[in-house]
Amino acid sequence: MEAVIGLDCSTSAVKALAFDRQGSVLAIGRARLPFAPDAEGRFEQDPEYWWRACRAALAELAAGLDGIEIAGLAIANQRETIAPLDAGFRPVRPAILWLDGRAAGDAAAMAEALGADHLHRVTGKIPDPNPALYKLAWMRRCEPERLGASAWFAEVHGYLVQRLTGRFATSTASADPLGVYDLAAKRYADDLLDAIGLSAARFAPALPPGTKLGGLTAEAARATGLQEGLKVIAGAGDGQAAGLGVNVMEPGRAYLNLGTAVVAGMRSASYRVGRGFRTMIAADGEGYILETSLRSGTLLCDWLTRDILGGDAALLAELEPAAAALPPGSDGVMILPYFLGVMTPHWDGAARGAIVGLAPHHGRAHLLRALYEGIALEQAGVMARIEAEAGLAAREIVAIGGGAQSDLWCAILADAHGVPVLRSATVEATSLGAAMAAAVGAGWYSGFAEAASAMAGAVTARFTPDAGRAALYARLRRAHAGLYPALRPFGAAPLT
Repeated sequence: MEAVIGLDCSTSAVKALAFDRQGSVLAIGRARLPFAPDAEGRFEQDPEYWWRACRAALAELAAGLDGIEIAGLAIANQRETIAPLDAGFRPVRPAILWLDGRAAGDAAAMAEALGADHLHRVTGKIPDPNPALYKLAWMRRCEPERLGASAWFAEVHGYLVQRLTGRFATSTASADPLGVYDLAAKRYADDLLDAIGLSAARFAPALPPGTKLGGLTAEAARATGLQEGLKVIAGAGDGQAAGLGVNVMEPGRAYLNLGTAVVAGMRSASYRVGRGFRTMIAADGEGYILETSLRSGTLLCDWLTRDILGGDAALLAELEPAAAALPPGSDGVMILPYFLGVMTPHWDGAARGAIVGLAPHHGRAHLLRALYEGIALEQAGVMARIEAEAGLAAREIVAIGGGAQSDLWCAILADAHGVPVLRSATVEATSLGAAMAAAVGAGWYSGFAEAASAMAGAVTARFTPDAGRAALYARLRRAHAGLYPALRPFGAAPLT
């Protein structure tokens, strides 16, 4: 039996899964990653942790393969994170993570100097602190000696490929989220790099997803338990890989990842930009993903149950029946889910969350339903922006991630969007998307559409919107959209 490996290096864990030609999971390996802000609220990780967790996850996977031959391995990675490395590919400083907000001022300064519209057209992204371009501008301003000591700048995909194969290379669909990549031309953007005193030669060469990048070295084979020479194939950023994992190659299908953050998107055959979304190279390497992102998703569920209600994850299941019995609108309670700022559509890192409309008769179930509704209304609004700005309308949405296991949340999402929400059998869609890239690179399939059709998981549940509730949520969405402009003056000052 043959299998391919999808290695998902996210912000808090590394997961390695082996899949067969039908997308069934044959073996799994996992390892945790340290993930917490420092005393100043900044998020960093030592790249060595990525490698240790990668080794541990692959070694656990290899121990469970039991004679299964591996045809290829591809990576899906946390995006926009950047690691400055010396000439020997050792870290000069900890990597600055995607959700670190310290570069807000640098993003504003570059937008003024180069033009916000120009930056948006070239990179597909509104200038904000997330892309590595602005983190590197921050280093130039605040840590020039470390910038000068850096020979290479690696995103997670490129770093792990170098450790696995000895070759410094990455995927176009992993390089582009850095914000130093010209998405239309599919090459590094020299004028943007010139502005921060760097050159494309210091970044990993970027090749299309499905391309062989190298073979596993003898040292990496010993560390992981996999065979020397195993094909390591270009994958994609985790968001694009998750979309491929639920087959967004199908026209009109959107994905919605209800994870720590909430990421949704649709595939576009042509390059488009808009303020309501950010644009990424799709995991098939040909099209583009028009993506929305909300930094606080199930993170807020954890916060509500742990810090406000004094419970644990089991409390959510206990409260859901009572929350389901409440009417749409949670008896007047609304939650604005901007607890970590807002990306799409407002691009405001200083925005903050809010709970409004509270009265003495409101209880725990009201807060839970209001939280589900707040995220659903937010997502419905940004998906409407994609339709208005890019002309792409979702006919169905595939929900993945931990939050997708909630029937109540999926039903609310269907009513808020006005289209069916499907729950996929694919629990680890990100790893599966990476595995599809490995399958293409291994020659299993002629292209990504064929791979996605063969390997994407079946639908296990379908939530159809109710016309009456959908009309009510459309009205609630307008009210919810008014919260941000009303509360904007009370936002926090951005990190500098």
